[in-house]
Amino acid sequence: MFLLMPKSKQLIRNHLIQSQLFTDNASLNEAIKLTILESGKSIVESLALWQKKESEILSWVKSCKNWHLVDEAIAKNKGLLFLTPHLGCFEITSIFYGAKHPITVLYRPPKIQWLMPFIQAGRTRNNVKLAPANLQGVRMLIHALKRGEAVGMLPDQIPASGEGEWAPFFGKTAYTMTLASKLANKTGATVIMAFGERLANGEGFDIHLTQLADGAIATPALLNKAIEQQVMQQPLQYLWRYPRYKIRRHAMHKDKAASNAQSD
Repeated sequence: MFLLMPKSKQLIRNHLIQSQLFTDNASLNEAIKLTILESGKSIVESLALWQKKESEILSWVKSCKNWHLVDEAIAKNKGLLFLTPHLGCFEITSIFYGAKHPITVLYRPPKIQWLMPFIQAGRTRNNVKLAPANLQGVRMLIHALKRGEAVGMLPDQIPASGEGEWAPFFGKTAYTMTLASKLANKTGATVIMAFGERLANGEGFDIHLTQLADGAIATPALLNKAIEQQVMQQPLQYLWRYPRYKIRRHAMHKDKAASNAQSD
């Protein structure tokens, strides 16, 4: 990627500069190289996760920090909302949870069609259900939460036009989903940030769970703050090549029109 994909490298550079997490050229250049290495690992491990047996995948998880938060949330019977940013091995978190309890995961079909059978087979294991990113999928999430079950989503995924708001993310405005905030506000579900930390030398993963306070993601701006706090734990494992600041078609126009209407 470093040698053959200069656009991806430039995107990573731009996003790391924007984050201001690496302030001098030496640390920035080193961060770019290490981030690209981590991106390569994420591609390979995703292919493995989609094809390996669940027993083997679960053996890769060396620990899960704060699992007691899950037990406490289940006891409340208001559902769990897992928010898993593009950080570390986000694929393994739902598989790990689904081996113990039901979870419905929001997903967007890939642009590369031939990947779809691999993704569906790899992600729909045991208690894991997939919910498409449309109205039907949102209903599936709401019904799961009403049953006291868990739902999961990538909170930093770019929403479709009309399904987000502009909010700061590492100092730059990004089109941010409103669904996570609405689900939390509507259902009173326990909100837990989760990510699978990638251990060195292929030793496996540590899953980290962090419960957020009530109202902590009440707005897209607060949601982005929560994501930033997660990213800063392992910034080199964040998927900086993801086009987080991409502008969805008509999204900017619609938001500006709405803003003008409110001011009128």
